Amino acid sequence: MGKKGDLSNFERGMVVGARRAGLSISQSAKLLGFSRTTISRVYKEWCEKGKTSSMRQSCGRKCLVDARGQRRMGRLIQADRRATLTEIITRYNRGMQKSICEATTRTTLRWMGYNSRRPHRVPLISTTNRKKRLQFARAHQNWTFEDWKNVAWSDESRFMLRHSDGRVRIWRKQNENMDPSCLVTNVQADGGGVMVWGMFSWHTLGPLVPIGHSLNATAYLSIVSDHVHPFMTTMYPSSDGYSQQDNAPCHKARIISNWFLEPNNEFTVLKWPPQSPDLNPIEHLWDVVERELRALDVHPTNLHQLQNAILSKWANISKECFQHLVESMPCRII
Repeated sequence: MGKKGDLSNFERGMVVGARRAGLSISQSAKLLGFSRTTISRVYKEWCEKGKTSSMRQSCGRKCLVDARGQRRMGRLIQADRRATLTEIITRYNRGMQKSICEATTRTTLRWMGYNSRRPHRVPLISTTNRKKRLQFARAHQNWTFEDWKNVAWSDESRFMLRHSDGRVRIWRKQNENMDPSCLVTNVQADGGGVMVWGMFSWHTLGPLVPIGHSLNATAYLSIVSDHVHPFMTTMYPSSDGYSQQDNAPCHKARIISNWFLEPNNEFTVLKWPPQSPDLNPIEHLWDVVERELRALDVHPTNLHQLQNAILSKWANISKECFQHLVESMPCRII
């Protein structure tokens, strides 16, 4: 009985050697223990193609999207990142002799390394503000960690009593759609929220001031005089400190600018580029407080409880946390 399966390279060499030695197909099959069909096929492949390897040639249908087609598909994606799969197929097949289907397109895109993902959300920044951000980064690219230790960061943030959980999914049976445990409640305007103003530097956490109403220039002036000025003079008695604030309308009001222009020379206001929350490390402290609030076993049910929880979480932020944020400033500038 002949051998089943592919022959090894050595076995194929024995077949070719036996036939070249003058043995007939029957004699070679009897000597080597292979079938006559195998002897004939192997020797024919050697005579016509010089093949002595047992490796098979690629089988199956040839891919419709070759290297040139992949480059074409890549250009289509680069031209329109938001194009749907249907739009990509339509644009690719336009002018092509052989059209491709959805399955082929998915396989090709996956092989090329493309996957459908949700885009990151970033602020819409104008061309002018992009230039100002770049100018700020270049002006401070040589600042060391020691320089950033002299900056006191400040900002406002609003914490909502009820937050959105995004796309919530539950497990329920068909007849449990109105069961109380299977419902997600919502409140108009999210139940209200608490607005706070905070300040910190590498040395310590500063005050956290609740704001009972919308922050205007008059209210911000009281914050600057009652909290910013004492904090700066205490932390930086050598008058080498920088007070940072963003470009919110209440921060740029005339009464605020005039107050900072008073000839006290006790600290300097850091000129901050517009639309740059990604550069301000205090944004990460707001995120820390928000995550701590979400992790509470018992969530606040009114604004007074929410305000107390915010103040408590702010006071418990570790020193390593806010110092690490200031240490990241050189990398943010780069």
